[in-house]
Amino acid sequence: MEAEQLEVLAFIRQWYPFKELPEEVLERIATEVEVAYYRAGTRILEYGDPVHDLYLVRCGAVELYRRNGELHNRLSEGNLFGQMGLLMHNKNRLPASALEDTLIYCLPESVFNELYEHHEAFSDFVEVGESTRLRHAVSRHQGANELMTSSVRELISRDTVSIGRSASVFDAARKMTEEGVSSILVLHEGGEDDAEVAGIITDRDLRTRVLAEELPSSTPVGEVMSAELVAAESDQYVFEAMLTMLRYNLHHLPVLHRGKPVGVVALSDVMRHESRNSLFVVRHIFRAQDADELATIADDARACFVRMVNEDANSHMIGSAMAVIGRSFKQRLLELAEEKLGPPPVPYCFLALGSMARDEQLVVTDQDNAIILDNGYDAEAHNAYFAALAKFVCDGLAACGYSYCSGDIMASNPEWRKTRREWELCFMDWIDNPSARSLLNSNIFFDLDGVYGHLEWAEQLNRLILRRAKRSPRFLASMARNALLRTPPLGFFKEFVMEQDGKHNNSINLKRRGTAPLADLIRVHALAVGSKARNSFERLNDVIEADILPRGRGPDLRDAMEFIAMVRIRHQAMDVEAGREPDNNIEPENLSDFERRNLKDAFQILSQAQKFLKFRYQPGRAS
Repeated sequence: MEAEQLEVLAFIRQWYPFKELPEEVLERIATEVEVAYYRAGTRILEYGDPVHDLYLVRCGAVELYRRNGELHNRLSEGNLFGQMGLLMHNKNRLPASALEDTLIYCLPESVFNELYEHHEAFSDFVEVGESTRLRHAVSRHQGANELMTSSVRELISRDTVSIGRSASVFDAARKMTEEGVSSILVLHEGGEDDAEVAGIITDRDLRTRVLAEELPSSTPVGEVMSAELVAAESDQYVFEAMLTMLRYNLHHLPVLHRGKPVGVVALSDVMRHESRNSLFVVRHIFRAQDADELATIADDARACFVRMVNEDANSHMIGSAMAVIGRSFKQRLLELAEEKLGPPPVPYCFLALGSMARDEQLVVTDQDNAIILDNGYDAEAHNAYFAALAKFVCDGLAACGYSYCSGDIMASNPEWRKTRREWELCFMDWIDNPSARSLLNSNIFFDLDGVYGHLEWAEQLNRLILRRAKRSPRFLASMARNALLRTPPLGFFKEFVMEQDGKHNNSINLKRRGTAPLADLIRVHALAVGSKARNSFERLNDVIEADILPRGRGPDLRDAMEFIAMVRIRHQAMDVEAGREPDNNIEPENLSDFERRNLKDAFQILSQAQKFLKFRYQPGRAS
């Protein structure tokens, strides 16, 4: 074997799937490989080009694109591409370009076919592709999961069935019977809002709001319809529609296109796309008869998390689904608490805070929650009830896997049960007079979401935060200074800096040093531009649209956040599958070369983003 072939052999035996092949097979492969060189910026493959080789990156970097020009993946040393083209009639699906000067080993189609037919490890690897090997180095991939690639519009199987709001409930029932549907949209009539949705009537509404109340059949549907409409946009993904239905406990979801109705998605439509998943976990939660039964569902929630990871869901989908499950535990515990304690003496709103409110919850999480009480709350008369309710819920959450907050930011702490007016005054004081403690609280409480009771109170607080924070440069500067306290774990020469704290000695905490500082700095920008979003990805979209970041930094931040989050998520899933208690700490020796290389890039992006935060908001003036 020649020297060049020996070099090829030494290289390919390092990488999957080749390292799983017998030595004699590797030696034969090395004699068949051809070497190709591409200068930076050179196109390697166009969409639709014939593919007759499997490409292995020897050195350099290659970018793959989708047909619409979006970046699909960035490959480096040891990565393969071209396999899908070889498996799909020799037609390339993902255009490829050399990002840097790149050397590529080309394996002929005949070698690929032989390996594919006779070596299961090889065929399994190329069939799955990069999707199970942390291919999310630079993009929130869309995988093969239909929930992430199918739009809500694709679930609509018939034209919209609708009726005017002045029509009678008898007319609505007759039309629903004739059309064979279990719901009907109610439209405005006349004026500028003509043909826009005013509400929805379902079979259940006819039973509970008309028949049970003995209303006459001539009653206008506008008087009994559900007017506070929750709807989906036609271009939303199926998983987003599913999460909306779960969050609001809906069985029918109107679908709109530019404000006009195009159909209704029923729960049964979504169930065709998902089974044995978060949907069913949530259904089991709401069917639980007591707190002990709820605690038994905690393992199902973890199993759901692992399944989503193994199906290549992205971090947004996983975080959203786990947050919906967490909210559902809260909601059912509150229902059970009211069954036990009786109806509340005054109205209230139970809040989720932090990662649950941002739809970024994972399986390693504690509980951050609080209560907004009606202004008519009287501590002497009402405190015992809400103290008991809060204790029931917080103890129940702990039994369901949501550990008690180490900082005691829970509704069981009387400090975090306040009236509407008290919360308003508290938030205004935090913004107007920032201190170390109030800034820490702001990082938690300014990501809030109502999960039970008078949800509009939570939205009113969110609007207060946005109005006041945007007008307070001193507060934004203080928040920026606070966001700089947690730095990425990179040393001067870009080597990893390890934790030195006993149990997790010589490891990297991907939450404390990665996703948390990213969420912190994105929150500052979001407050500055008045973003109404709570999810970090959605906030970042608003920040990018506001054009306050240097050119290209927004997409870089999105890529960094997705990659760090997915490394954290995948390692937690591996812990769960192995029967270990998952955590946020990663030992560098347990990272693949791919993860290690791209984590350094992601942390470098975070470091640059923190420097810009310091430049834009001048934290020094907050002193």
